[in-house]
Amino acid sequence: MTGSGPTSDSDSDAMPSTYSVYLVDDHAVFRSGVRAELADEPGLRVVGEAGAVAEAIDGIVAAAPDVVLLDVHMPAGGGVAVLRGVVDRLGTGMQDKGTPVFLALSVSDAAEDVIATIRAGARGYVTKTIAGPELADAVRRVADGDAVFSPRLAGFVLDSFTGKSTAPEPPLDPELDSLTRRELEVLRLLARGYTYREIAEELFISIKTVETHASNVLRKTQQSNRNALTRWAATRHIG
Repeated sequence: MTGSGPTSDSDSDAMPSTYSVYLVDDHAVFRSGVRAELADEPGLRVVGEAGAVAEAIDGIVAAAPDVVLLDVHMPAGGGVAVLRGVVDRLGTGMQDKGTPVFLALSVSDAAEDVIATIRAGARGYVTKTIAGPELADAVRRVADGDAVFSPRLAGFVLDSFTGKSTAPEPPLDPELDSLTRRELEVLRLLARGYTYREIAEELFISIKTVETHASNVLRKTQQSNRNALTRWAATRHIG
């Protein structure tokens, strides 16, 4: 990553830290506006952008930015899917690139969106009404290790973690929670390396039924093949 962190007293005359930023939003016009706002901000450099979940995951892993500005509501799982996808990918032998800090930038200020995004791993959450200089400051702060929230949103997070929130509690793992009991059984056996025939024998079901369950698991977990699914399961200690 490019951020050099805070300077000490001995090198206070050194150049300020420069942080690389990756933009994720499914509206190209909005991404252009954010890019233009950050272009004039010292110490910030936009290194990439994406408008879809899969594209964002690939781009973030390749660019290894310091901070990801992340839209919450997008097709195919939204910001939470991007967060989990990046964590899954970085957990498969790519740790040397480091994990970026995620700052949600959303039109939504709903408690359930804030809580779900923070639980998924975001370091902060600001709304799209934020001014350009304030957004730049928020990026620098999360890059330096702070947690940043738009006014009143921090209360949602505090209430959630103290048990006082009236908002619906988001699932800790939406993709995993979407699986039926039988699909989870099939997933566990797939993760252990069982063939479809062996799974059918273990669960006393037909091979065709196993294939159907496996297809549903791949679709719900947004994995492209069995190898990717096995890695996904390993990060969740399933097997």
